[in-house]
Amino acid sequence: MQIDIGVSTWLWTSPFNSGTIKLFPKIKAFGYESVEIPVEDPELLDVKKIRDALKQNDLKPIICAAFGPTRDLTHEDPAVHQNCLNYVESCFKISAELGAKFVAGPMYSSVGKARQLSPDRRKSEWDLAVRNLRKACLIAEKYDQQIAIEPINRFETDLINTTEDVKRMVKDIDHPAAKILLDSFHMTLEEKSLKKSIETAGSDLIHFQVSENYRGAPGSGQTRWEDIKAGLESINYHGSVSIESFTPEVKELAGAVCIWKKFSESQDQFAIDGLRFLRKLFKK
Repeated sequence: MQIDIGVSTWLWTSPFNSGTIKLFPKIKAFGYESVEIPVEDPELLDVKKIRDALKQNDLKPIICAAFGPTRDLTHEDPAVHQNCLNYVESCFKISAELGAKFVAGPMYSSVGKARQLSPDRRKSEWDLAVRNLRKACLIAEKYDQQIAIEPINRFETDLINTTEDVKRMVKDIDHPAAKILLDSFHMTLEEKSLKKSIETAGSDLIHFQVSENYRGAPGSGQTRWEDIKAGLESINYHGSVSIESFTPEVKELAGAVCIWKKFSESQDQFAIDGLRFLRKLFKK
């Protein structure tokens, strides 16, 4: 197993723009090796400035995408699909220009679509997601990129909640660009075994996000971290383990992820404590 430890800039701010690079020296000084760059609006990013800042701070970029109602590959309106695919292509272009290898996120649907559906309607939406994600993979291929598809919990989607779900989605897409991102927060809600779920993802796992079961700093809650470590060791995981959490100070994002209070005395302390724990877990 060979990993680097990263952190999302969502821990401090949103949306990412060219000014967000002021966080990079601090992230590097804390000891992080990679940084997640959430591309909420591609127009806000000056790729050259970001590339230079990554190089100056010796940080590896990871590109994450955001999917709301206007970026929904299972929407009834094909125009919404095309808008999402256009957005995804912008993300692939940014990722390639920054030297990253994939775009990550719950690309199959809009976050927040959690409904009771008939079996026929659910199958129809599944098949639609497969067809559109295959289109996304064909776009990714043009930029020498992959997609890291993320299962999220039942309160945020009714389509893909578990590793078994996403593994079946990857199989149905049937394209080499289709891969998997797992997030320990969602896993603690949905998986019976953290270790077995990682083993189910296997070689398709190309990114791993972490936070505590309550979205706090890793090591401060109830997550079974030794099971996560054992699972990643079992598949000989090579990639990033990256902290993803959020600040209550950014009201729109905090509302979207239902975070109403601080999880640490400061966001910097969150980052320091989380990194200290992950280093002890994975680097000892």
